[in-house]
Amino acid sequence: MREVRVIGADGEQAGIMATQDALQMAMDLGLDLVEVAPNSRPPVCKIMDYGRYKYQLQKKQQEARRKQSTVQIKEIKVRPKTDDHDFNTKLKHVLRFLEGGDRVKVTVFFRGREIVHKDRGMMILQRMVEAVGDLAKVEQQPRSEGRTMSLLLAPIKLQQP
Repeated sequence: MREVRVIGADGEQAGIMATQDALQMAMDLGLDLVEVAPNSRPPVCKIMDYGRYKYQLQKKQQEARRKQSTVQIKEIKVRPKTDDHDFNTKLKHVLRFLEGGDRVKVTVFFRGREIVHKDRGMMILQRMVEAVGDLAKVEQQPRSEGRTMSLLLAPIKLQQP
């Protein structure tokens, strides 16, 4: 590699010069010579403070990670014979999860011969949808898989005044 295209510390092109001259130019400024585009003809190098560049890149990545929000799926399990009081307790959990911004999967488990009464499981899921009302929307309609029937609820984003 005899010649490189050099971009100065201010972002202006310094032109094409020998590698040794570019290194000397960077050393005179107290900066580093960093190869930016090795595949171009001639390769492109930039004069910069490499340690500071890596630090700023790391800070940008941290900021991006902090701003992203993770949405979790919480699961509530009920049975077809779940009584009113237990249902209300489970409903309070569902409401708390939805207010926290999480999606909720409500699952009805059938044991033994309960599988014959899928209509009871469907009634419980419908009752749950009616109870959450305008706090959530049904993201996935109730569907049966094996001995379970499940439904996915997602919170509705409310506009803040």
